[in-house]
Amino acid sequence: MKFIAYIQLLRVSQWLKNLMLLFPPFLGGIFQPSLIRKGIVPFVSFCAASSATYILNDICDARNDASHETKKRRPIPSGAVSRSKAAALCIVLAAAGILLSLRGGAHFFAFVLVYLGISVLYSVKLKEYPIIDIFCIAAGFLLRLQAGGEAFGVPVSEWLFLTVFLLAIFLSTGKRLNEKQTLGSEAGNHRKSLVRYPDGFLDGVMYMTGGAVLVTYTIYVIDHHVLLYTVPICVFGLLRYIFRVKSGYGGDPTDSLLKDGPLFVVGFLWTVMVGWGIYGRW
Repeated sequence: MKFIAYIQLLRVSQWLKNLMLLFPPFLGGIFQPSLIRKGIVPFVSFCAASSATYILNDICDARNDASHETKKRRPIPSGAVSRSKAAALCIVLAAAGILLSLRGGAHFFAFVLVYLGISVLYSVKLKEYPIIDIFCIAAGFLLRLQAGGEAFGVPVSEWLFLTVFLLAIFLSTGKRLNEKQTLGSEAGNHRKSLVRYPDGFLDGVMYMTGGAVLVTYTIYVIDHHVLLYTVPICVFGLLRYIFRVKSGYGGDPTDSLLKDGPLFVVGFLWTVMVGWGIYGRW
């Protein structure tokens, strides 16, 4: 049981976000089986670093999580793992992530350090401030994207950068909106920033950034004509996520992708269509 608790503490399912490192080479048309070996160390580096930040966040949130309906079952608030052991594991993982990042070059190393720095500040204080908390979460996606470009030597286009940035804001806002709706009057006891968002603000930001994502992505794929037919798939995915959030089914991006059938199919179809569009004629 202890082993399972430590695995849960790592939040392995959240490592899915680190696949963002592969976006630059995949969308850049240079992704080949031989590159997988080159991406192992950068991927493991970010997995270690991200798990360290999840553990730190759980340590900081342990008291609030203990009163949350589902989060009270997490290893630290449930007592399955002590704070001291969790802190030790956090330090080991952060150190491993930093040491591994050195093999990716100076710029990749810098991206990992910035990611850890923002994540620490977020866990300790910044998550209490509205808007800033959303930007901190979005920064994690952008840093993965830029780090992937650096690791594989692929420039990240302006339109791809904007699309990922706006999508990250969209998903982060949806997550916060779902928390605010689900927790109701108890929202402030769980996360201070939730009660500081005026009614309707998060809804408006989610709709605004959802529309903006569609615009930037469409412009991006017009530059890459073979991807134009993925736009309807993306529209469906955006609408499905909004539907899921507003229906109270959950707003966590990773959980939504893995547990929501339609969104999983959208992700799979998008990957297949992009892969075929870029590589199918080889």
